Amino acid sequence: MKKTYLLDEIDCANCAAKLEKAIAAIEGVDTCAVNFFAQKLIVDVQNEGVLKEVLAVCKKLEPDMDVK
Repeated sequence: MKKTYLLDEIDCANCAAKLEKAIAAIEGVDTCAVNFFAQKLIVDVQNEGVLKEVLAVCKKLEPDMDVK
């Protein structure tokens, strides 16, 4: 299942790289790409339950960022 999120107010390219690495390490995530310039997260997961964990990691690493 492929899902695209808008990342509102992601701070920097380094933050985007950290986010991408952390999400890619989640069990059940097949692929993950964070584009800092487009402010998008594209993730391909095995099931819908993994998406909750992806969003939790986003909030943990970037609490001021909105994920839409």
